[in-house]
Amino acid sequence: MATISTSEARAALPELISRVQRGEEITITRHGQPAAVLVRPDALRSRRASEVIEAADQVRQMLEEAGAATLPPPAGLDADRAEELIAHVSEGRQGR
Repeated sequence: MATISTSEARAALPELISRVQRGEEITITRHGQPAAVLVRPDALRSRRASEVIEAADQVRQMLEEAGAATLPPPAGLDADRAEELIAHVSEGRQGR
């Protein structure tokens, strides 16, 4: 991940956007401290989705450990379909 100051970023914004579109992530610093990160929208959505899935897995594990012997299956999405969707998204990313 590249790092650039706010003044440098201001002067080079069009080039930075092109670099981000090609998949690079760029940290912008202010007074030497990270202030912002330029990242593609699809990468951000993917990270947010991963966080939500991880949190849901943690809740499910806590419920199982607490003695909830049988939890109902997740509505509308089984494990096989989830794996299929993940594979589809991964293929799409590799094609960019």
